[in-house]
Amino acid sequence: MARFFYVVYTWLVFMPLFVILTILTALLTIAGCLLGGERFFSYYPGMLWSRLTCYLALCPVKVRGREHISKGQSYVFVANHQGAFDIFLIYGFLGVPIKWMMKAGLEKLPFVGAACRAAGFIFVDNSSPAAAARSVHEAERATKEKAASLCIFPEGSRSKNGRMGRFKKGAFQIALDQRLPLVPITLNGPYHILQMGSLNLHRHRMEMLIHPPLSTEGLEAGPRTLVSLAEQTKEVIASGLWEEFRTS
Repeated sequence: MARFFYVVYTWLVFMPLFVILTILTALLTIAGCLLGGERFFSYYPGMLWSRLTCYLALCPVKVRGREHISKGQSYVFVANHQGAFDIFLIYGFLGVPIKWMMKAGLEKLPFVGAACRAAGFIFVDNSSPAAAARSVHEAERATKEKAASLCIFPEGSRSKNGRMGRFKKGAFQIALDQRLPLVPITLNGPYHILQMGSLNLHRHRMEMLIHPPLSTEGLEAGPRTLVSLAEQTKEVIASGLWEEFRTS
C-alpha cells in the first residue's frame, strides 16, 4: 500500500514540481551566467535544485567526510556512478562549488543543456581520441583559469547493477597535469531510487562518503602512474560501498 501511494505521489506531485523547478533553475542559471555572475549562478541555483529534488523525492541523505575538504582549494572529485540521483546527491550536498564533466549527449536536453553550457560545465566527446583529448584540455583550462574544482564519474555511465565498472583515465590525467588533489567519493543508494531504463522512483536512503584527498604532487606523469592512481582511487571508493554493491 505504501508503494502505491508513493507512485501516485511521484507522478502527481514530484514530477510536475521537478519539471517546473528544473526549468526555473535552468533559466536562472543561464541569465545569471550571461550577465557575468558565473561564479555564483553556476553553482547555487543547481545546488538548491538538487537538494529540493532529494527532499521532494522523500529520500533521506547522509553525508560524511566534509571535513576533508578545504575551502579555497581546487580538487578533482571522483565518484562511482550508481544512478541519476548521483548528480543531485553530489551537487546538492558536497558543499563546495564544482564544474561537471558530463556526456556530450546531455547538451541536447531542453533547458538543462543550455544551462550547463552557460555554467561552464565540460561536455565530454568520446567520438574519437582527438575529441576526448580536447575535452580533457577544456577541463584543465577550467581548473587553471577559473580555479574550479571538477566532478567526474570515471566509469562514464551509470551502473547496471550498482557495482563499479572500469575507470577511464581522463579524471586522473587532469589531476596529474594540474597537480590537483583527487578526492574519492563513495555513493550508496541512488541505484535503488531510479535504475537505468526505468521511470519509476523508489524511495530509498542515500549516503555520500567523502574520503581524504589523494595527493598528486611528486608523481611522474605516464601510463603506469595513471593506472596506479585509478586503481588506488577505485579501491578507496570501494572501501565505502555497502556490502551489496561490492564486487564479489
